[in-house]
Amino acid sequence: MIKFLDLQKINLAHQQEIEERILKTFRSGWYLLGEEVKNFEQNLSKFIGSKNVIGVANGLDALRLIFRAYIEMGVMQRGDEVIVPANTYIASILAISDNGLKPVLVEPDIATYNIDIEKIEEKITSKTRAILIVHLYGRAVWSEKLTDLAKKYNLKIVEDNAQAIGSTCNKRRTGNLGDAAGFSFYPGKNLGALGDGGAVATNDDELAKVVRTLANYGSSQKYVFDYIGYNSRLDEIQAAVLDVKLKYIDDENAKRRNIAKRYIAEIKNPKIILPQMPENEQEHVFHLFVVRTEKRDEFQNYLTENGVQTVIHYPIPPHKQACYREWNNLSFPITEKIHKEVLSLPMSPVMTGDEVNRVIGIVNLWK
Repeated sequence: MIKFLDLQKINLAHQQEIEERILKTFRSGWYLLGEEVKNFEQNLSKFIGSKNVIGVANGLDALRLIFRAYIEMGVMQRGDEVIVPANTYIASILAISDNGLKPVLVEPDIATYNIDIEKIEEKITSKTRAILIVHLYGRAVWSEKLTDLAKKYNLKIVEDNAQAIGSTCNKRRTGNLGDAAGFSFYPGKNLGALGDGGAVATNDDELAKVVRTLANYGSSQKYVFDYIGYNSRLDEIQAAVLDVKLKYIDDENAKRRNIAKRYIAEIKNPKIILPQMPENEQEHVFHLFVVRTEKRDEFQNYLTENGVQTVIHYPIPPHKQACYREWNNLSFPITEKIHKEVLSLPMSPVMTGDEVNRVIGIVNLWK
């Protein structure tokens, strides 16, 4: 079986360095809010070019904390609206509604799967305060029109950069394009921890200070609590692992991109719709290689029977989930089409050329 994602093999590629850093952290006797977290925050800050990085417990918390901080700063208030793509993973939307803000769903561009920037303005109202863009599947979404809209309506642009670390747009890294960004270091991400982890990035010093305080029980000084906060901190061991792997992220993303190029060039099955390679290849890091077909379930069964593991990202769109039952009668046809047809093929920096050949051959033989 060709694994969809061989996490063990990915991490074993850095085994010696990871083990040395974990042992160092273990022997230090300091496991939270220590030097490893500081080092990783500083190195990630340099990598993406952002002034501030705050390590947090996970990607969902990263986004939750950004919106909560804006509320505490008076930039937003409960009941305000945040525009968000309709076809994103549920976490993007949970972060908004968890703060008492209202998610306003916008259809994606069927060609890129990212939010259709041309459809944003019609959804802006007097209560809109932010646009949450999601660099879905690893492809950056950005344009001059997006920034013009933000300026025209005085909106914050928040990036969900959970899937696109290392991608570049207009010579700037994602995570440093908007006003703030949330990162996820879930093990399966391009930069994955050995457990959960996340980060917030921003060039806004006040926002960074509030986020860091909120994440530490609302405390900026021991036993003094400025806010009703959370316990959302990146631990030292995960920071140590991430700091090792960060050094290799560009090389590993390049390997993903090369596999994607082969898939795009060599998969010739007319029943399969392939993703596009952006004109600027650096805009896509192929966290996922997502294809579409009208007979998705039949195609997945065929691949499984022929030794190719696949995953559906994601089978049910957010507006059809029970947790948002008030949206269940809404219609987002492009989103629904995507969720009904998508299938993710194996993609990782440790795939061998033989494995790529076999995936391509098996896909091309499907009838």
